[in-house]
Amino acid sequence: MIKITIAAVGDLLMKSEIIAAAKQTNGYTFDPIFAKVKPYLTAHDLTIGNLETTFSGKRKLGAARIRLKCNCPRERINPKTGYPVFNCPDELASTLKKTGFHVVTTANNHCVDGGVSGLKRTLNVLDKYGLKHTGTSRSVKEANRHLIMRVKGVNIGILAYTKGTNAIPVPSRWLVNQFDQKKMAADIHDLKKQTDFIIVCLHFGKEYQTYPSKDQKKWMQFLFRQGVNVVLGAHPHVLHPITQTVVKDIHGQARTRVAASSLGNFVSTKLIKHTNTIRGMILSLTLSKSKSGITDIIKVGRIPTMVERKKAKKTVFTVVPVG
Repeated sequence: MIKITIAAVGDLLMKSEIIAAAKQTNGYTFDPIFAKVKPYLTAHDLTIGNLETTFSGKRKLGAARIRLKCNCPRERINPKTGYPVFNCPDELASTLKKTGFHVVTTANNHCVDGGVSGLKRTLNVLDKYGLKHTGTSRSVKEANRHLIMRVKGVNIGILAYTKGTNAIPVPSRWLVNQFDQKKMAADIHDLKKQTDFIIVCLHFGKEYQTYPSKDQKKWMQFLFRQGVNVVLGAHPHVLHPITQTVVKDIHGQARTRVAASSLGNFVSTKLIKHTNTIRGMILSLTLSKSKSGITDIIKVGRIPTMVERKKAKKTVFTVVPVG
């Protein structure tokens, strides 16, 4: 029997204040933000997170500054949509790799904040630092090639989709995986032929709502019917309950399904001045693959986290395990 462990976290929401705090004389240093959770992430065989920013590079986005009642750095907004525009220095990709991340999902409502060129550059940066990715693509060929991670002889398929892109038009459908039942079912069908286990990451739900909506439940149930083992959710920015169910597959085998409709914010400042938005979780899954070839979840662990903000000579943000 083979055993492997998977860690999953929610939004890596790199706000302007966090980026400013990481600025050094020469470049940026993000390593200290993750120093206290690095041992937990590197202890797993596969670690996944949602990259809720872009690596669009130094470019003029034509965006105005949001006016805030504080002296902290301010987010830019898209003048056409009114939504914040996110862009992070490339050094974050290096830090994520060193911290233990193997895969980041890129299908979310901010993935085209830097336009098509920013989306493509983001994937180039991830490739440069050895981070696998899924959810957005640079070509039709890449869009048709699904991510499969081989871990200790277990093939794990990972898909990612987003409900929207903050009202920014996507010129070609293949650039971003968006919600579409036919496409999702086809992608899962293809992966089932090549994998032992399937994880689907969804960017969906209502912001700041602490429980899954009927719509979220509907989508997760749809995916489980297709044979998905785990659904990981992001976007609400607060934690949702994690549920486990045991169902029989088409062969009569009992299989565990895990639904995590929102893993909260792994990295963020306080949103709407609410402490729940700086709380997240490292979801820890232990899988076993039997001699007969059946792969299933045998253990589910939860490591709560929060973002500490301390100010001495300069502001410091740190993700810490709690409890």
